[in-house]
Amino acid sequence: MADENTEFDPNKTFEAAVERSKALEADIAVNPKKYRVLTGDRPTGRLHIGHYFGSLQNRVRISKMGVPTMILIADYQVLTDHDAFDKISQNTKQLVIDYLAAGIEPGDDVIIYPHSYIPECNQLMLPFMTLVSNSELSRNPTVKEEIQSAGLTNVNAGMYTYPIHQACDILFCKGNVVPVGKDQLPHIELTRSIAKSFNKKFCKGRDPIFPMPQALLSKTPSIMGLDGNQKMSKSRNNAIFLCNTEDETAALIKKAKTDGERVITYDPVNRPEVANLLSLIGLCTKENPADIAARIGDRGSGELKKCLTEALNEELRLLRAKRAELEKNEDYIRKVLLEGVDKARAIACQTLDEVREAMNMKI
Repeated sequence: MADENTEFDPNKTFEAAVERSKALEADIAVNPKKYRVLTGDRPTGRLHIGHYFGSLQNRVRISKMGVPTMILIADYQVLTDHDAFDKISQNTKQLVIDYLAAGIEPGDDVIIYPHSYIPECNQLMLPFMTLVSNSELSRNPTVKEEIQSAGLTNVNAGMYTYPIHQACDILFCKGNVVPVGKDQLPHIELTRSIAKSFNKKFCKGRDPIFPMPQALLSKTPSIMGLDGNQKMSKSRNNAIFLCNTEDETAALIKKAKTDGERVITYDPVNRPEVANLLSLIGLCTKENPADIAARIGDRGSGELKKCLTEALNEELRLLRAKRAELEKNEDYIRKVLLEGVDKARAIACQTLDEVREAMNMKI
């Protein structure tokens, strides 16, 4: 047991998570069917290039490796800190369009669904809530940050129980891999704690029901918004959306913040705004940002923005063409969702049946 006076070092904890993620990535490549990935988004608006480079491309890659993949549209979670419930249905369909346009291919192993349509998943909330203390929820750093980010003064219970609901989303399908960024690690730890507590309490003398989910950390650095000083976000009005046209993209990039220095260099510490734009070009062209900076040289921020506009519009050209076609086919989008719901519910019913049996509630 660790000395109670030992100081907790979050950096060492993160370093350990990085090492575990590397080992997980290597094993997924060899044994894709050994895993089930749970990933998704809240339908609070359309996806932007931060989502594209940070998660969408990775989902496409993982699913094409043959890894069973559950893509959750977390519509209930919109209610915790947003008032835009009147747009949830519309935003849900737009998320599906973005997924499909990016290369996600729904099928037996790739399931897209909204969790409000999976009541069996949500029924796990009650037993799971008995396994978590109020103090555990109150000190969750991700919840604290989300409360602060949303500017909430009157915090509803849904916000505090959000991590438990996320555990339901992961565990109902026995997901054992969750692609996340560093800020989501506390949620994964709570999910692991719930799974461990449930198995210990209710599965004595039988095989455990729930796996221990592992975090697959994103390799893409956090993408700053066009304002240059905070993470790209639809709520901060600093994003380039996948649905933007080439001309709209050019106009947005033209307004991006840089600095007054003529010579372009890659210096993330002292020139974060310029470095961010160089990194975006690199994500499109697969070049080293420092090499891009050297090529632009003393041609200034105008040339930098021109290079980014050309690279980004080229990167998104096929996605946007496919997106335009999907926009015309609402029946197909609905079909994808309804088929996903049927498949997800079948999984959820099986898990809930096992849970009832473990808790001696079957009649």
